[in-house]
Parts: sequence; structure tokens; C-alpha cells
Amino acid sequence: MKTALSIAGTDPTGGAGTTVDLKVFQSRGVYGMSVVTSLVAQNTLGVQDVFNQPVDIIQKQLESVYSDIVPDAVKTGMLATSAVMDVVRPYIERYNVPYVIDPVMVAKSGDLLLDENGQNAVRTKLLDIATVVTPNIPELEKIVEMKVESEEDILRAGKIFIDEIGSRSVLIKGGHLKGDATDYLFTKTGLITLPGERYNTKHTHGTGCTYSAVITAELAKGKSIEDAVRLAKRYMDMAIKYTPGIGHGQGPVNHFKFQEVE
Repeated sequence: MKTALSIAGTDPTGGAGTTVDLKVFQSRGVYGMSVVTSLVAQNTLGVQDVFNQPVDIIQKQLESVYSDIVPDAVKTGMLATSAVMDVVRPYIERYNVPYVIDPVMVAKSGDLLLDENGQNAVRTKLLDIATVVTPNIPELEKIVEMKVESEEDILRAGKIFIDEIGSRSVLIKGGHLKGDATDYLFTKTGLITLPGERYNTKHTHGTGCTYSAVITAELAKGKSIEDAVRLAKRYMDMAIKYTPGIGHGQGPVNHFKFQEVE
């Protein structure tokens, strides 16, 4: 059985962070492991409080995993500070396995999950070793330091990731733009456009975590970047179309529907 590691924060209601990553890995037939960077008191209504784990505890968790079970792919989500990134990077560099970055900066509710120094450090400390980066539009704008409002802007931003930052690929999610929910996968060899239907729902909590976790699981199984992303796009279409309607706010997506139709 292939293995995948999630390095991220928590969500006690099960919609985001390591909590949902493990759920997604399981749904894709991959053995999931997790290193918790932050304990987040959150639900579908928002974030109530955050406790960032001491860096030495994060280091010890990483050592516990890597000294016993080296993962076949790694995903990072909420890395709250620059110091956490410094601890994580050596483990990513030491082993030649796919690495997916969900550059979590702000929760769906609008609550800040990465401090200002951390936001500035993401570009310089992690993105150059990424196999796939999965920013939404607000995250993209912070990383490339430009306003992104059109497809032309997305083309410019994707070029920055590949040519300047050095990421192997970047999946720019277009959900925050007007029109259909089209995503854009930039690789060293070109651009792949992934059209998608936009659904009228408020239940989109944890979509970024879910999307990147599916990609991580498929890469762990040996799929190419393009094949992993294409499957993840289909998974997300089902997950958003058939949301379970849980919670009083922006509820989670459906992590099981895709398996019924696959």
C-alpha cells in the first residue's frame, strides 16, 4: 500500500486540514499519515482560535514519521510561520518523492491562518521544491504580488511560478473568478486548461485541502502530474455538486461521491 503524509493544521469538524486529508487519502486507497502544525478551533462558521505547535514538537513528529515510514508523497497545508517552513524543508529535500503545496493563508471564513512573515516566506522557502502548488486566486495574488482578474493575468502568474519561482507545476484554481470554475495547470511543458461547472452552493469548506490531498494521493500511487490533477478535478466536481449540507455555515464537501461513480 502506498503512503502519503499531510503536514498541516487541524479541523475538529472534519472539513479541512489534516482531518480531511486523512479522509481523502483513505478514499483514494492510500495509507495516510499526519504531522500537526497547528491546533485550530474552527467549524463551518469560522475560526475561533489557533494554537501553533512549538517548532521542536513539529520537528519530533516529522522525525517519528520519517525514521519509520518514508511517505510516497507529501502535502503541506497550514504552515503558520516561517520557522515551521525551515523545519519542514529538509525533510522534503532529503527524499525524492512528490511534494504538493496547498499554500494555506486564509480560511474560507476569511480568518488569517499564516502570519505576515510566513506569507512573505512561502515564495522563497518552499515553492521552488514543489511538484505541484495549488493556490486559489487570493493566495496567488499574494505570492506573485499582482492583481489577478482575468485569464491573461493567470497566464502571467503561471509563467512566474514556472520561470521565476521554479515550481515544477502550478494548478491555479479559478473558483474566485467569474464564469465557469475553470482551473489552469502550468507545467514545464505548457498549459492544460481544466473547465468545470460552477455550482450554486455555499458548502465549499475545505475545497483547497481536499483538491490538493487527492492530487497527493494519486502522485503517491505513481500517476503523472497531469493524470493526478485531472482525476482530482473530477473528484472535486462530484464533491461540490453533492455536498452533504452539514453545519450551520459554509459546510464541507462530499468526500465519498466520486467513489460511487468512478
